[in-house]
Parts: sequence; C-alpha cells; structure tokens
Amino acid sequence: MSLALKDKEHHCYGDYLSWPENVRYELIDGDAYLMAPAPDVAHQEVAGEIYRQVSNILLGKPCRALIAPVDVRLPKFNEDDNRIDTVVQPDFLVVCDDSKLDRRGVRGAPDWIVEVLSPSTASHDQIKKRQLYERHGVREYWLIHPVDRVLTVYILSNGEYGKPEFYELLGETAVSVLPGVEIQWDELVTRLPKDY
Repeated sequence: MSLALKDKEHHCYGDYLSWPENVRYELIDGDAYLMAPAPDVAHQEVAGEIYRQVSNILLGKPCRALIAPVDVRLPKFNEDDNRIDTVVQPDFLVVCDDSKLDRRGVRGAPDWIVEVLSPSTASHDQIKKRQLYERHGVREYWLIHPVDRVLTVYILSNGEYGKPEFYELLGETAVSVLPGVEIQWDELVTRLPKDY
C-alpha cells in the first residue's frame, strides 16, 4: 500500500469507478491509496483457506463470505453511492445482512473483516484501517501475520475495539460474531513457505 496520492483532490466512488481497471485503489475519507501489486503466495494461501473454511460452514445460512477483490463502500451518512468517499477491498469479509449486498459489492460495514498482513500493507492495515473499521462498526476485525504466525483480534464493544487479543496460528480460533465458526490453522500453517 503506498501513500495517498498527492493530487489534493477529494475523491468519491463516482471518481473511483472511472479509473482504469488495471490499477487498484482504495479510498479512505476521500484520499486515494494505490494498492500494492498482487500479494505473495503465503498471503493468498491464508486468505483462500479462510474463505474455503468459512464459506463451507456458512452454506445454507444467512451470512455470506466474500474474498478480495470486492468493493466495500462505507457511507458516512446515507449519501448516494457516487458520493461515498470511503471504498476498501478487505482480503476477506463476512456480511450477515443481505440488504448490504448489491451487484457492486457491499454497502455498509461487514460483520467480520480479515486482513492478511504483508510488509507493504502492515502499517496501513494495523492503524488506518483499524480506525476506519472501528468507526464504521465492523463487529470483528482480524489481522493475520503470516511471518510470525500470529493473529490479532479486535472485537467491537460499545463502539470501540479496545484491547486486542493475540493468538498463535495453532489449533483453531473461534469467530466471536459468528457462533459455530472456527478457523483451523494447523494444516494451513504446514503449507506456508518455510523461508517466509
């Protein structure tokens, strides 16, 4: 994730939709952030495995699992889509309110978001996006550190994340906001590159 574009413009989703498809951006409060090139294999292994496990568990249930790239529009009020100035593409997310889903992606806060950290996005995901997701009411936010094999979990309580919980990527970890959903780590960790 690079720094915000220095064009001094306040961008909205209407601008975003007109940009070339071969370059991906996220918008946070009107600032455009150029997304990093395609993530590495370990990143994709982690995101893909979480998607596989969760989407299988949620079959026939009201919640939907989605994997990047999918636009998540986070309106500040009830503004028209083209005027929304925050659009992100989390690595993985779950939405339990069907009214938030449309052909363009998600409008409103998902229930659970997972970001898989890489050197180019770690500070952005841990600081800027954590604050953003807290402000918009994402009920649970996971940050996965594939290098250190560590999971950081934030749970929204009274509108704030508060102190995070830390877990090793061992055994299984339950998703607080999705009863009956657990992520199994052991087999996934064996597939991560040893030199990572």
